[in-house]
Amino acid sequence: MDPKVLDQAAERAGIIPEYIDAWGQRKVISTETKRQLLNAMAGVADDLALAAALPPVWVVREGESAVLSVALSEPADWVLTEETGRQHAGYLSGGRLALPAGLPAGYHRLALRRELRHWSCQVIIAPPRCYEPAALLAGHKLWGATIQLYTLRSQRNWGVGDFGDLALMIEGTAKNGGAFVGLNPIHALYPALPGWASPYSPSSRRWLNIIYIDVGALDDFQQSSAAQQWWCLPETQGTLSALRDGDLVDYAGVMALKLSGLTLAFRHFITRGPEDPQRRSFEAFVREGGESLRFQSTFDALHRHLTLAGHPTEGWQQWPEPFRQVDSDEVREFRLKHHQDIRFFSYLQWLAARQFDDCFQLSRRLNMPIGLYRDLAVGVSAGGMETWSDRTLYRLEVSVGAPPDRLGPQGQNWSLPPQDPNVLFARAYEPFITMLRANMRHCGALRIDHVMSLLRLWWVPLAGSPQQGAYVRYPVDDLLAVLALESHRQQCMVIGEDLGTVPQEITAKLQAAGIYSYKVLFFERKDPAQYRAPDEYVPQAMATLTTHDLATLRGFWQLEDLRLGNRLHLYADDAIYQRLLADRQKARQALLDALHAWKCVPAKLGKNAERVVMSPILNRGAHRYLALSQSALLGLQPEDWLDMALPVNVPGTTDQYPNWRRKLVREVAEIFDDQGITRLLREVDRLRNKSADGQNSSPRPE
Repeated sequence: MDPKVLDQAAERAGIIPEYIDAWGQRKVISTETKRQLLNAMAGVADDLALAAALPPVWVVREGESAVLSVALSEPADWVLTEETGRQHAGYLSGGRLALPAGLPAGYHRLALRRELRHWSCQVIIAPPRCYEPAALLAGHKLWGATIQLYTLRSQRNWGVGDFGDLALMIEGTAKNGGAFVGLNPIHALYPALPGWASPYSPSSRRWLNIIYIDVGALDDFQQSSAAQQWWCLPETQGTLSALRDGDLVDYAGVMALKLSGLTLAFRHFITRGPEDPQRRSFEAFVREGGESLRFQSTFDALHRHLTLAGHPTEGWQQWPEPFRQVDSDEVREFRLKHHQDIRFFSYLQWLAARQFDDCFQLSRRLNMPIGLYRDLAVGVSAGGMETWSDRTLYRLEVSVGAPPDRLGPQGQNWSLPPQDPNVLFARAYEPFITMLRANMRHCGALRIDHVMSLLRLWWVPLAGSPQQGAYVRYPVDDLLAVLALESHRQQCMVIGEDLGTVPQEITAKLQAAGIYSYKVLFFERKDPAQYRAPDEYVPQAMATLTTHDLATLRGFWQLEDLRLGNRLHLYADDAIYQRLLADRQKARQALLDALHAWKCVPAKLGKNAERVVMSPILNRGAHRYLALSQSALLGLQPEDWLDMALPVNVPGTTDQYPNWRRKLVREVAEIFDDQGITRLLREVDRLRNKSADGQNSSPRPE
């Protein structure tokens, strides 16, 4: 292809020809990278360029004047049908169509007719900003717990934190004044591949991880004599004790035990008559889930069937050829022959949804202003249900990642196939809308991981290294509008994880759209010797001490994360390790200086960070400091209440470290029975209230 023609095609497809790297240098994308990405896109952008008179979708903000240029030279009739069925009609001439004034927010349909030719387009009218809870609009400063659900311990779970433990966490947080409990992504993983534990590499973002079902709380488990006999067996209780007592989650053991119990519960469930309330609820859930639930249940049943038959795989690409196509004769035959197995996995999704909703309703009864907030992963794994069932949406020849930066000089490949923005546009953003609805259901806030993906994603050809990738542009204004509309419809606020290198062009867009930023204490340094003061924090934001990908507070202060990284050989040479140690020493001193300046720690603690070790006083001081911040939201990890050192995840590792498996050191009930922890949380709550009233108990430093 002629280079000029190639460049034009790349521009139409959304491939950004150059970018500024982490060192401020201009980088130009190579011709070969453009060619590989265009081949992966299969000409979708060129097909759209030849589209009909109307685009697939037209997105407008409420209150904006909206005029669409129509690719039609002859006059034509038009009809706009609102969601309610109300219609507006007119006559088009001159190739420009203006929407009627005062259209309500929602999804409408525009139809254009010229003699025997017809065109149509989805018209989306969106509010200017995302939904915000009344408490935030009133100026309240809220705090809550941010947890990795699988890490929770209790005397009643089956070796992994579950929705029953989540209910205990909600009650304990609310009792101490907390406004929410934040969760790791709880997307569907792989029941047949339980060792695939990363919540950020799901099989599907539309459905739930069934490992979180509280089996013992199910009516069908309690009422089944077979289930109760199995439950009382010494072998069952022995397995349960070993899983529950382990310091790490044994996903394979937990999944095997839970599927045994759930199978017995399902056998009891199918004895219920068609008019039984639970049976009717399940059938309604299946109807509402539609094709997506059918795909999810079929995928899980088929994957399990092939695994039990001796074909364990990491995804559908390694399945026998006939099963790789979702609409093949063999898959249809499997559905007929294994109908009950598929119903079983639909039943599990129903149970998970019911129990999660019960948790959200509990938070509502406890008057938590937000209740639950979920985490939306940036993508799905290549071998999961979503890519199996929708080949045109995902570009399997490339992966999402990151270009080289200071923390990752080789770049990153996340092994997540991206959605094609051109296909999203052609489908009037229906996959994005569906995903948002699934994740905003039963919660008061949604955190979007790597929110920059609404603007651009770094695409890496599978045959190349991360350095050989390029940014691909996404329709950020349209996606933000859809996000605002769904946010209001679901009464769910939005938090955008915007850490790292954030393009300046999106920062203002996110703020104007009502999306809350994400501020981590460890990164909030104005320079190596000075931390940002609490009253300098962005109000429209969530502040946190740390995250699941970073050190805990103790790990940070005691350098445990750096020592761990060195032991795991994460640093290219000792010089890098020594530079990290030197920077950490500066960071510790700067933090200690800030804590003293804002009187968050007593003078007796000492002012030389080299001589100060982690202690309850220092821990409390860090919590107090962030509690005083102007950010509207504050998220705190139980790991820091418990003074734990080891992180839950070490980026850049796979088998070297037990990522996503480390449990908390105390049970949920014990956490909230600990007087030291409850004093800490109540002080955080008091300081948040004072901060909201402009009555910070710590004076501003001189």
